[in-house]
Amino acid sequence: MTAPDTGAPTIKLDAVSLLWHASAPIRLTVLLLLIAGVGVWLIAVLKFLQTARVRASHRAFERASEGVPGGQELYAVAVSHRHSPGGRIVMTLASRAQGASVDRLRAIADRALVDERARATTLMSTLGSIAAASPFIGLFGTVYGIMDAFVRIGQEKSASLPVVAPAIGEALITTAIGLAAAIPAVIFYNAIDKRVSHLMEEIEASAGEWILLFAPRHGDVAVPLTRPISFPPPGGGAAYGGGT
Repeated sequence: MTAPDTGAPTIKLDAVSLLWHASAPIRLTVLLLLIAGVGVWLIAVLKFLQTARVRASHRAFERASEGVPGGQELYAVAVSHRHSPGGRIVMTLASRAQGASVDRLRAIADRALVDERARATTLMSTLGSIAAASPFIGLFGTVYGIMDAFVRIGQEKSASLPVVAPAIGEALITTAIGLAAAIPAVIFYNAIDKRVSHLMEEIEASAGEWILLFAPRHGDVAVPLTRPISFPPPGGGAAYGGGT
């Protein structure tokens, strides 16, 4: 006794064939997930290179500024390391140091640290969004594939494997691709966030010493610099931005 001909096209149960014959919503879902997956690796490479470069530039500034006796000498070192985060913070402090109290300089340093943290976390929100959204995008493909399987059962009036297997296969593939994009995104996000946090902790620890060099205290009164200096505005390119 031969099996009834369901009229369904013969589709090999491999990923390429299933996606080639998949419906438009499944193809769009897979395309979005593939773009997200490529974006995860691209962002991860850029951020690892970026954090390594910034850490090296900051430590070079730390070595150059070690043992400087005052704010004037520290500013001179910062000018030659203006692309490092520490150099930018010191130049910001120097531009506002005249007559400023320790508390005011600390507030200025805190604001500069916020700017540096914003630069250091560029693209991190994108990486986090991919990590959070990819499983749900894959779940959409899963739900649509299961719905398609039920529609085929109704049309063919048969629940045989050749009828439902393609739709179920499409659903499982979208789930797998969603997880393949989300899992590396979570791992990279945590690793990069840890590197950025350690870098910012180093900068914050050094900022207290920089503040005291620009505003040494005598009792409760901040002592100004030994002579007035015309400081240029903080300059230099952003060592963080864009991950390039």
